[in-house]
Amino acid sequence: MHWKQTTAYRWANNVFHLYYDGFKSMTVGKTLWFVILIKLFIIFVILKLFFFPNFLKEKAPKGNEAAYVSSQITGRAE
Repeated sequence: MHWKQTTAYRWANNVFHLYYDGFKSMTVGKTLWFVILIKLFIIFVILKLFFFPNFLKEKAPKGNEAAYVSSQITGRAE
């Protein structure tokens, strides 16, 4: 049997064409997806850069990050 005749291939092909045709015929939806992508970019890139610094890079010596985390966890538990 050829791989293009398998049930999984036909199912995946149908799902792909469902979404492809749906996105192709969108008008307002394209704008909404653009807004969603901009929001995700802001959340994951901009906020990460400015509000979530890399504490391990600042506090732990290079190569001993695991030991630093271990000491912080056990030190707080006592």
